[in-house]
Amino acid sequence: MADIIQLLPDHVANQIAAGEVVQRPASVVKELLENAIDAGASKIKLIIKDAGKTLIQVIDNGKGMSETDARLSFERHATSKIKSADDLFQLHTKGFRGEALASIAAIAHVELKTKQEGDDVGTCIEIEGSDVVSQEVVVTPKGTSIGVKNLFFNIPARRNFLKSNPVETRHIIDEFHRVVLAHPNISFVMFHNGSESFNLPESNYRQRIVNVFGVKTNEKLVPVDEDTEVLTVSGFIGKPEFAKKTRGEQFFFVNNRYIKSAYLNHAIGSAYEGLLKEGTHASYFLNLTVDPQTIDINIHPTKTEIKFDDEHTLYAIIRSAVKHSLGQFNIAPVLDFERDANLDTPYNKTQAKMPSVEVDRSFNPFQEDKPMRSSSSGVTSNASSSIPSYKKEKGPSWESLYVGLESKGTQTQQGFSEVQFESAPVETSIFDEANQVEQKQTTYQVHNKYIISKIKSGMLVIDQNKAHQRVLYEQFLQNITVQEAMSQQLLFPLELHFSPQEIEIINQLKNDLEHTGFVFKSVKEELVEITGVPVSVPESEVSIILEQLISDVENEVPDSNFSATDLLAKSMAKSLAIKTGQSLNRVEQEHLVNSLFACKEPNVSPTNRTTFITMTVDELDRKFV
Repeated sequence: MADIIQLLPDHVANQIAAGEVVQRPASVVKELLENAIDAGASKIKLIIKDAGKTLIQVIDNGKGMSETDARLSFERHATSKIKSADDLFQLHTKGFRGEALASIAAIAHVELKTKQEGDDVGTCIEIEGSDVVSQEVVVTPKGTSIGVKNLFFNIPARRNFLKSNPVETRHIIDEFHRVVLAHPNISFVMFHNGSESFNLPESNYRQRIVNVFGVKTNEKLVPVDEDTEVLTVSGFIGKPEFAKKTRGEQFFFVNNRYIKSAYLNHAIGSAYEGLLKEGTHASYFLNLTVDPQTIDINIHPTKTEIKFDDEHTLYAIIRSAVKHSLGQFNIAPVLDFERDANLDTPYNKTQAKMPSVEVDRSFNPFQEDKPMRSSSSGVTSNASSSIPSYKKEKGPSWESLYVGLESKGTQTQQGFSEVQFESAPVETSIFDEANQVEQKQTTYQVHNKYIISKIKSGMLVIDQNKAHQRVLYEQFLQNITVQEAMSQQLLFPLELHFSPQEIEIINQLKNDLEHTGFVFKSVKEELVEITGVPVSVPESEVSIILEQLISDVENEVPDSNFSATDLLAKSMAKSLAIKTGQSLNRVEQEHLVNSLFACKEPNVSPTNRTTFITMTVDELDRKFV
C-alpha cells in the first residue's frame, strides 16, 4: 500500500499558521506594533486605510535590521527572542514564536524597509503571498517601516468573513489601546484614512490613560500601589460612581503584556462588593509584575491568556490592594472604632443660650370676667390683677357658641340628640359592581416580572420587559422612519463627556438620534451638549441610553445587513424598557398588554426573544390529573 503521509508545502503551512495568527486586520496591527516595541523604538506611527483591509503600515525608529536579518525574518520560526526551550520561561519581549511576519506575508502584499543606525543605506523587500518579488538597496531613515496591503487577497473566503469597516476599526483601536497603555514611555501616533485619530506623547501612566480616554477620566481614577514578594500591583481603578454598563475600560497587564483573566477580574468585582449598581462594571488599569518563571505565556495563539502558578495568592493580593485603595481614598465607607474624638473639627465654638418662654398659668379662656371674691382678710386675690387687660374685656361666654341648636318645635328638651352633621354626598358609579370587579381582575402581576391576562381559551403569561422592548422598538423605528418624533426642550443644556472614539460613533448616529427626538447643541472633541430629548425619555436616562448605544455599536458586531436605524431603535428600547422587578398598577398593566398586541410582531422582542406564552384551560387541567 502506498504511503499517504506527506509534508506540506511551505506556502500551505504558512497559510495554516496565518489562520492562527491573523484573524482580522487588528491581529496584524498587534503583531507589527509589538515587533516595533521589541526593536527598542521610542516613536511609533500606525497608518491604516479602510479599516486595515487596504493598508496597515507601522513605522518605528528602532534598531532596524541588516540585509540578512530582513530576509530571514519572513521565514517560519525565525526569531531573535529565544534560543532554547528554557528561554520560554524567561520572556521579557512580546513576540517570540517567529511566525508573525511569515504568516502575514502568506496572505498579503508586504513591503519592508529597514536600516540599522551605522549603515549608510537600508534594505527594501517586497513579498506577495510568501513569494519574494524583489529585494534591493534603498535610502530610508533609521528603523523599520513595514506596510501590509490587500489583506487576504489570495483567500477570498477569509476576506468575506471580515465585518464592516466600523467594526473592524473598533477592533484595531482596541488593540492599539492595549499596546499604548502598556508602554506610556513610548510615543504613538495613529492615522486612519488620512486623519489623525491619536497623538500620544511620551508621558506617565496616568497621563497616558487621560490622553486615550479623555480629560474627564482624570477625576475618575484612584491610584493602586502594592508591593509584595509574590506580586507587585500598580495602576489605577475607577471610582464606583463612574462605573459603566460595559467592560470596555478594564485592562490587566502582566509584565507589560495585555492579558484576559476572568478569575482576576472576579477579584476586582469582589473588592467593589456593595459599591456598584447592579449591571455596572468598574474601570481598572492595573499592571502586575511577577517572576517570568511563575507564568506560562505560550498557551494561546494570541498570547492573551496566561497560566499562573498560584492564582489563589494573586487573587487575594489583588482584592486586598483594590479594597485598600478604595478605603484609603475614602471611596468606601469605613467604621473606625479607634478614632480619637479630640481630632474632630470643632464646628460649634459658641454656646447657644436656652430659649425662655413666659406662660401665664392662671389664664382661663372660658372664665367670665367677674369680680373675684375677697379672702377672709378682705383683700382680693392677686390672680385677677395678673391677668392682662386685653383678656379682661367683656365678651360672650362659651355657652353662646351652642345657641340655636335646640329645635324650634315642641321637642326643646331633647338637647343634642337631634343634632345633624354634614357628610360627603354618596357618589354612585355608572358601572355596576359586577363590572367593576371584572375590570379589576383583567390582569395580574406576578413577582414584578410577568403579567397574567385572561383570554377565552385560558391565559397569557407576558414578560413585561421583553414586551415593553417590542412596543418601544416599533415606536422608535416609526419615529426614525417618518422623522416626526416629538421633542421636549431642557431648561438647561445637558453636558455629557465621552472619549474621542465614542464621540465619533455619536457623530455617525447623530442624524438618526435627531429623528427620534434628540436635539444636539454641539458635539465637540470630548463634550456633547443636548438641549432636547424625546418625550418618553427622562433627562436622567440620557447618559445611560447613549452609553448603551455606543456599547451596542462597538460590541454587537453586526453582519453585512447591519442597519444603524435598526440598531439605534433596539438600543434605545433596551435602555428605556420596564425592568424586571418594577411594580405596575392595573392601568399600566392593561396599557402594556394592549400596546403589545397592537404591534406588528408581538410574539418576539427586538432581539428575537419570546414575549409571551399561552396556557389553555386544557393544559391547566392536565396539570392536576
